[in-house]
Amino acid sequence: MNNLQIALFFLIGIVSSILFHISVASVVSTGNFNKDFYVLWSPTHVNTSADGHTRTLKLDQQSGAGFASNQMFLFGQIDMQIKLVPGDSAGTVLAYYMASDQPNRDEIDFEFLGNMSEQPYILQTNIYADGFGNREERIYLWFDPTKDFHTYSVLWNLHQIVFMVDSIPIRVYRNHGDKGVPFPRRQPMSLEATLWNGDSWATRGGQDKIDWTKGPFIASFRNYNIDACVWKGNPRFCRVASHVNWWNLNNFSTLTSPQRRWFKWVRKYHMIYDYCQDNERFQNNLPQEWSLPKY
Repeated sequence: MNNLQIALFFLIGIVSSILFHISVASVVSTGNFNKDFYVLWSPTHVNTSADGHTRTLKLDQQSGAGFASNQMFLFGQIDMQIKLVPGDSAGTVLAYYMASDQPNRDEIDFEFLGNMSEQPYILQTNIYADGFGNREERIYLWFDPTKDFHTYSVLWNLHQIVFMVDSIPIRVYRNHGDKGVPFPRRQPMSLEATLWNGDSWATRGGQDKIDWTKGPFIASFRNYNIDACVWKGNPRFCRVASHVNWWNLNNFSTLTSPQRRWFKWVRKYHMIYDYCQDNERFQNNLPQEWSLPKY
C-alpha cells in the first residue's frame, strides 16, 4: 500500500467516524414510556398502560409524582400530548420541562397552574440560564385543556427557544448571547414531567388552596416525540447542522411568516403577564432582552 492509499484510507476512516457520531446524535423516541423514562418519585402515583403508550400522574394528600427521560439532550424538538387535571384543580401544578443537572442549572419550563372550576387555565413558561430564572410569561389557553389531549412542544437550537401549543408559537426566547443575555446552550437537559402541590402560589397568588375532597387529581400523557441530540459528552456533534440535526438548519433559525402571525395573535389576545413589562418587579431596571428582537 503506497502513501497515497494509506492517506486515503485514513481519511475515509475519519469521515466515517464523524458520520457515525452524527448519525447517532439524534434519537426518535420509541413511544413507550417504560423504555424512554424512569419514575422520579412515588411509583404508586404513576400509572402506565400495558403497551407503554399512555401514562398518568396522580396527586393526592399523600404525594405527587413525576417521571424523567433516561437520556439527556442538547438541542432538538420535544412534543408531548397532555390532558390536564379536570374540574377544580386550584393549587395544583403540572410541570413539563427540560432541566440540566448542574448547580447553575438551565431549564425550559411549561407550568400549568390549576384553577377553580369553569375558570380558564393559565400556562406559565419560564427559562433558566446559568442558574437564573425570573423570566416568567403567562397566557390563558384558548381552549379547555382538560377535555382532550393537546400537543405542547419546545424547539431548542443555537438560535432560539420556541414554545408551541398545537404547533402555534406562544413564546420565543432568542439567543442574544453576543449581547450578554444568558442562553441555554452548553448544558444537556433531560425531559421531565411532575404533578405537585403548589397551592402556596399557583392559583391567584396562593389565595385558592387545594380542595382535597375534589381529588385525586390526574394528568394524562401520550404520543410524545423526542427528536433531539443525545448527549454523549461532546457538544460538537450536537451543534452541527445536518439532515439528522435538522433543528440546527437555517430554516429553523427564526419564525416563519405564518408563525409570526400566530405568535402576535397569542400575545395580543391571550397574554396576561410578561416579565419584560414588569417595571415594578424589576424596579425600572428591566432585563436586557426586553428591548431585543424576538425573531
